[in-house]
Amino acid sequence: MGQYLIDNNVISNYFSELLSEKGMDLVSEIIDKTPNISVITEIEALSWISSDLNKEIVVKDFIQNANILPLTSSIVKQTIVIRRSKKTKTPDAIIAATAIVNDLSLITSDKGFDNIKGLKIIDPKTL
Repeated sequence: MGQYLIDNNVISNYFSELLSEKGMDLVSEIIDKTPNISVITEIEALSWISSDLNKEIVVKDFIQNANILPLTSSIVKQTIVIRRSKKTKTPDAIIAATAIVNDLSLITSDKGFDNIKGLKIIDPKTL
């Protein structure tokens, strides 16, 4: 299995069991190892407020066990390249740059990542 970077929407969809069976299997397999996430995904996931405290605990445990990739100068440079070539929100550009710089496939259902040069995407909702 290759290396992956998990986006926040996949975390949310996975723990809410909203993915297809194949999507759930893929994400389960990735999570069973140490999953990679961007520092942006950490911020987004931990900022989420739920009325279900058990889901918040599960997400916090997931983040605690994840490999959080920090913002580096290489990621900043790649983020600038992305933002100058495509109208992309800064957090999404940072996540995309993190995947590109670290040669990871981005696991996401967010269409905002489409057509970013050099970005490999796997959408678990389409499996």
